[in-house]
Amino acid sequence: MFEKFFYYAATFLATGPALFGVRGGFEQPAYAVRATPSPNLEIRDYGATVAVQAVVADPDRKQASETAFRLLFAYIVGENTGGAAIAMTTPVRMTPTLVPMTTPVRSEPGTANALTMRFFLPQKYAANPPVPSDSRVSLVTTRATTVATLRFSGNPDGSAVADRERELLARLAGTAWRAKGAPYLLAYDPPFTISFLKRNEIAVEVSEATR
Repeated sequence: MFEKFFYYAATFLATGPALFGVRGGFEQPAYAVRATPSPNLEIRDYGATVAVQAVVADPDRKQASETAFRLLFAYIVGENTGGAAIAMTTPVRMTPTLVPMTTPVRSEPGTANALTMRFFLPQKYAANPPVPSDSRVSLVTTRATTVATLRFSGNPDGSAVADRERELLARLAGTAWRAKGAPYLLAYDPPFTISFLKRNEIAVEVSEATR
């Protein structure tokens, strides 16, 4: 009980301004907007990044999400080599549905009913990121990629995410871009942020259609 209270208290102290949708102090992975095919839909080019990742197998998606977040938050507040305190960044990336994770390039193990969550590390750690102390947490290097993102507000619960996934793929169908792989969720705010102020995005890797 006390451990859970401490976790939420520490999270609030680290992300408190985000309660009101204020994210100015949080570093984000750099990207360039290549195209805006329609409102709230962007095609972005991201460079290579380093992230810390937790994979949690639990049929209860909410519990899996909380467990993964707690593991990653523990890493950035000192459970790593040298006990480094690492600044919180946005967005938090996670697989929106409980599906087997099998793609080796993303270092997502073949665990059925697993939720994968990532914190992107600040750029200054790109060359030498601290190693996690907990074996359930791992470092991941992502390659440069082009993604499509669909922005939305509100609570990113299961039904909202599924609806936005379908919308993103449907809207891409009328563009020069084709989805590669499965969509995932990018969440920019902690759970206690006022709902209508939350920034969320459904994203999917894309390639430009051959003419």
